[in-house]
Amino acid sequence: MAYDLLIKNGTLVDGSGQPAFRADLAVRVGRIAEIGKGSDRITAGATRVIDADGLIVAPGFIDPHTHYDAQICWDPLVTCSSWHGVTSVIMGNCGVGLAPCRPEERDIATSNLVHVEAIPYEVLSQGLPWDWESFPQYMAAAAQRGVGINVGFLAALSPFRQFVMGNDAMEREATEDETGKISALLGEALDAGALGFSLTVLPQHIGYKAKPLACRLASQAELRTYSRLLAERGRGTIEIALTKQPSTVSAKEYALLELLAAESGRPVTWLNLRDRDDAPTAWTDTLDQVAPLLARNCRPQVAVRPLTVEFNLRNPFLFASLRSMKPVFGDASLEDQRRTYADAEFRRAFATDLEHRPLFRDIWKNTQVKEATQPALKALEWKTIAQIAQERGVAPLDAFFDVSLEDGLRLDYMLPRLDINEERVARKFSDPRTLIGISDGGAHVDMLCNAGYPTYLLGTFVRDKQAITLEHAVKRITSEPAQYFGLSQRGLLRPGMAADITIFDLNTVRCPERPEVRHDLPGGGRRLVTQSEGIIYTIVNGHVLYEEGEHVGGLPGQVLRAGEN
Repeated sequence: MAYDLLIKNGTLVDGSGQPAFRADLAVRVGRIAEIGKGSDRITAGATRVIDADGLIVAPGFIDPHTHYDAQICWDPLVTCSSWHGVTSVIMGNCGVGLAPCRPEERDIATSNLVHVEAIPYEVLSQGLPWDWESFPQYMAAAAQRGVGINVGFLAALSPFRQFVMGNDAMEREATEDETGKISALLGEALDAGALGFSLTVLPQHIGYKAKPLACRLASQAELRTYSRLLAERGRGTIEIALTKQPSTVSAKEYALLELLAAESGRPVTWLNLRDRDDAPTAWTDTLDQVAPLLARNCRPQVAVRPLTVEFNLRNPFLFASLRSMKPVFGDASLEDQRRTYADAEFRRAFATDLEHRPLFRDIWKNTQVKEATQPALKALEWKTIAQIAQERGVAPLDAFFDVSLEDGLRLDYMLPRLDINEERVARKFSDPRTLIGISDGGAHVDMLCNAGYPTYLLGTFVRDKQAITLEHAVKRITSEPAQYFGLSQRGLLRPGMAADITIFDLNTVRCPERPEVRHDLPGGGRRLVTQSEGIIYTIVNGHVLYEEGEHVGGLPGQVLRAGEN
């Protein structure tokens, strides 16, 4: 019997971590049918044959931390993750999502995405079809529209609390009766195929009308009840945005992780473990500190790429945790923000807040003007705030606010914040006690773009720096996230597994250091993107989705449902 697809002469890196080997791989009806090497090379015919001589054949990459919850409504190819060999993404992270949602509360859900994940309101208002109300309907709508790659969903806790409690969800804990109703809805989502649930306790996660994101108010009694839903089903993963200080876990945060893990009996992954120049041993110290949790399959998420944030003062997400910045969030108009930023008392309060945040040390030396819209300010581009302040003869803090105000708050800044030391970062993401993630694909669209981390990992750390072996790197972004989130049919090249396959040229694969600006969101909205190099074929469920970076047609992706993926 002929195969649908035959990949010949490739070097297979199968996702297990075992050494690469030269072999052929055959696909039939969306599954890997046969792998032949040596004297067992495949000789049968196929509808299509790809010669992968000189190329690496790997399982499709899996990104476990994205926020494409809205973007899948207008971008079925799920870019730019799919441009980088990613064949499966998991969304619904950090407790913020779009389902369940009644029609009269759509603005709340939209505002939460605006303020927590920095997706412009105008983009969401034009791009969301709202062809769902319940969580199962949300998943079904995604399947009905079609997707180019596979999409899995965590049940974000905030909309479930909002659905039951109304606006009280942003004010208080749930009663016992309300907890029961929320639990029933979560159970419905899990039975429909949700891969688990997510939440946040971070103070900077503020949403509608500057209120705390609803899941932040969930009591320990609530969380015990919700976690037991996973224990009852024997499946599912919990994701939590947890740590107020990157790379540390406080006693209170440790206790919360312990509660979630003990009550669910399931994996718990938390954000995040970053490398900090101001505390270079923090992440290693934390891994030692949380050893008992690691033994229970709790895993901190780590990044591959440096966290370089692009931001402006119209959407100052970077400073959301500062008390002084509260007046510029919520329903603050452009004029309200201008008045606040110009106010001397506000600036004094902002300076005081910065003094108590070690992560903002040397902020004026490191923050650059990336782009200005006013011609008179173009000369400031790529200068630091410290340089601009010296030229103007003013304090750096005043220069920071003044030049933005002069540009109508449209001026874009760029600030490298975390994971800058490549040697330490490579040790961190190579450590088996961590889980590679935190791409935030689909979020912070005009500030950063880290969705290209798989090609950055392969090009920068495998090929150029030789800081990690090819086999280990592929395992870390394929079988490891697949197993952690219960995607049992993906992440390995094995007969019978789903034929999600990425074929790349190790000599050329890379992700650009700097993203480019595109205005391709609904209504011409602006976002930062990276286009990969060296990804030759991306194959999803046995169908070629991209060839040499070009979409060849079709939407072969699936909605990944727990137990059916």
